[in-house]
Amino acid sequence: MYVAKENRYETMKYNRCGKSGLLLPAVSLGLWHNFGDTSSYANMVDLCLTAFDNGITHFDLANNYGPSDGAAEKNFGRILKEYLLPYRDEMIISTKAGYYMWPGPYGDHGSRKYLIASIDQSLKRMGLDYVDIFYHHRPDPDTPLEETMLALADIVRSGKALYVGLSNYDGPRLEEATQILDDLHVPFIINQNRYNILDRTIEKNGLKETSKRLGKGIICFSPLAQGMLTDRYFNGIPADSRIKTDGRFLKEDQISEEKIDKLKKMNDIASDRGQTLAEMALAWCLKDDSITSVIIGASKTSQILDNIKAAEKTSFTKEELEAIDALSF
Repeated sequence: MYVAKENRYETMKYNRCGKSGLLLPAVSLGLWHNFGDTSSYANMVDLCLTAFDNGITHFDLANNYGPSDGAAEKNFGRILKEYLLPYRDEMIISTKAGYYMWPGPYGDHGSRKYLIASIDQSLKRMGLDYVDIFYHHRPDPDTPLEETMLALADIVRSGKALYVGLSNYDGPRLEEATQILDDLHVPFIINQNRYNILDRTIEKNGLKETSKRLGKGIICFSPLAQGMLTDRYFNGIPADSRIKTDGRFLKEDQISEEKIDKLKKMNDIASDRGQTLAEMALAWCLKDDSITSVIIGASKTSQILDNIKAAEKTSFTKEELEAIDALSF
């Protein structure tokens, strides 16, 4: 029988999610990869328990995480039932809907039909009565924004989610959505977007500034740029790397000699700070109080233990930031 470590909350930092009452760990665990039907269940268990034992209370999923679609929720539900259910009130569990999930016209995008069906399916797969955060996973230009936001509002009112979030929205769309959700008195608290040293999109599209102004949190996915912001590719592409085993989101031709040279120089900055490149990349995201948390993925428990060290040192000198910016591409 699993018993969580008593000292699990002693070292993790918890940040307020915008102006809400909810605190999230600085480092959250994402189940995007390594929790599908092709992965080892025993390893999934080790990853989740290691995370929880070290203060990671937030587990982030989506309806289509797999393979196959829905598999991550199903496997996480099994882990909850067998190990973590006694600690449910100490956990933040989030899921999303917005990408393709099932055939036909009702299994994708942002309609009321899709979102309400999806949350029901997700809860069934995980064996839960509610999730803590339910996200619309991406904007849908073909569905009225009011329809999507009202569906989120009704999901909260039905007790199937405590809070709602938006993912992959830009600043202007976020502002529109916030006005609707505020009028509906919905606890919308967080945006989930890609953000890392190499991808500054949320700085350019207004999401970061708008989110801070409106008092909403930001949680970053891909903070390590699918593994590029590590030392993993310094000496070639490992056979067990995501490029070799998946290849959907990071391609072999993206790992050029020029990029590796710049990443090695960035690694030197990290070394001077007493950090690995990965730790520095996560700390770089967390340096700004507008960022609530970073979502890490992991295939090994050692990666979780290494990555949570990032929250220990998130301050940067002006010179360090300028040097990092000069090496970004």
